[in-house]
Amino acid sequence: MEVKLKKKLIRRSIRKEFNGWWAISLIGATVILLPILFVFSSLFFKPNENWFHIREYLLGTYVKETLLLVFSTGVLTAVLGVTLAWLVTAYDFPLKRFFRWGLILPLAIPPYIAAYTYRTMLSYTGIVQATLRNEFDYQMNPEWLNISSLRGAIFIFTLFLYPYVFLITRAFLEHQSASFFENARLLGRKPFSIFIKVVLPLSRPAIVGGVVLVIYEVLSDYGVTSYFGIHTITTAIFQTWFGMYDVNTAMRLAAWLMLIVVGMFIIERLLRSRQRYHLPAKSRPLAAMKLKRFSAAAAFTYCFAVFSVGFLIPFVQLIAWTALTFDEVWNDTFFTLVYQTLYVAFISTLLIMILAVIVANVCRKQSAFSYFLAKWVTTGYSIPGAIVAIGVLALFIGLDERLAPLYAMMGMEDAPLILSLSIVMLIVGYVIRFMATGYNAIEVGFEKIGTKYTEASRVLGQGVTKTFFKVDLPLVKGAIFSGFILTFVEICKELPLALLLRPFNFETLSTKTYQFAKDERIHEASVSSLIIIAISMLSIIVLQMINKKVKE
Repeated sequence: MEVKLKKKLIRRSIRKEFNGWWAISLIGATVILLPILFVFSSLFFKPNENWFHIREYLLGTYVKETLLLVFSTGVLTAVLGVTLAWLVTAYDFPLKRFFRWGLILPLAIPPYIAAYTYRTMLSYTGIVQATLRNEFDYQMNPEWLNISSLRGAIFIFTLFLYPYVFLITRAFLEHQSASFFENARLLGRKPFSIFIKVVLPLSRPAIVGGVVLVIYEVLSDYGVTSYFGIHTITTAIFQTWFGMYDVNTAMRLAAWLMLIVVGMFIIERLLRSRQRYHLPAKSRPLAAMKLKRFSAAAAFTYCFAVFSVGFLIPFVQLIAWTALTFDEVWNDTFFTLVYQTLYVAFISTLLIMILAVIVANVCRKQSAFSYFLAKWVTTGYSIPGAIVAIGVLALFIGLDERLAPLYAMMGMEDAPLILSLSIVMLIVGYVIRFMATGYNAIEVGFEKIGTKYTEASRVLGQGVTKTFFKVDLPLVKGAIFSGFILTFVEICKELPLALLLRPFNFETLSTKTYQFAKDERIHEASVSSLIIIAISMLSIIVLQMINKKVKE
């Protein structure tokens, strides 16, 4: 009798916990993970002749250039991001407050826009070489400034992705105890020795976290690598899809790229698995040391040079090009382009935030399953956009094949592909790719408010749903807003997913900018580029507002 009573209580507890919130979360998580698993499953099917040709003659080059690009960019962004973060945290010099947020601005310029801007500026007819010839009568070897190469791609990625390392490392250092650095100074350590012996070891988790984000962005990129003619696995996926019209081989390439990403993720976790970095119970933040004369001038020059090359110069050049072509580009067709971009971004972001709120609310109850559910729904951000696009396309084509009899019954025999030619496919791709952005913002919001208000409401007899709408939602509305803005901006900038999954005759600002650049219509591309940059700067403003509130 006692055993039966226990089983009954367990079943009742399960039914009570497994409500509509759990059901929606599991359905959403399945939709997110299914295309990724679909890509991975391609490794277990028999390959075709195209795959054997690629494996024999091309795959080695793809893997070599991908790894070289990732390694070089990772090292250089780490060097640039960490040194800048240490300067603006530990020292006081002219315009330091400006550089604290100004050095984040390169993140507002997508790398593919920076690539065509710098390539044009440094070309034979560009402003740099033309000025040297016309104003200084100096003829430069054009090859010296040719960045259409692996070296040029590393230059672009380093300059426009280092803010990931800078942001995370700066935030980490600002919360470190001053005693570590002051004790090193008392022991006679010089500034460079303190940086090498103290700052770098302490900042290792932040540095690794920032570099991993950079690597994900490099692996996801298609705009820079294709524009510069670099053979990476991502460009191979596009070429196989659009050049050979071979989805199966493209899926197999995507699966191998995904294995590389998963391998790097596992290695990163293993490297940090036993590392613990705890602050003293009562810690005092580091006070900035005022620099004088040469040291202050050197710090200012370094920060200003990075800011200029990473944001100011390309931004001013884009404004100059926009002035030349604004009247030509700014018309009804361009308004339609802007509307389509904002429309699909709004719908996708709205769906992401709704699902993110539901899943985050479910995962507030700490358990092994909620932990895996949170990791499950945020998987897409660490997977390159090309892989997500391949998985979504293959899945939707499969759905259309299964629904073909239904289409025939509805009198659509001549149009068997309905879902895979619709905007729904693009929206699903965005939801999978950027769910992590919305979810992380909501998760932070729930962590800040805790569970005491929710528990009080439940004790008073309110249900889960009523408690959420009456208590939790008003408290996390700020996190929802910031998550909405950040996700919206990321979707507006996204290029690989839009190129691969958009319907016919459907363009976004990013795809149109890329097409203008590919057609060497650089001046026309500047208008849409500036709009993307303006939208991107919203995310930086939101980040600064969030950081300010956290400090307060």
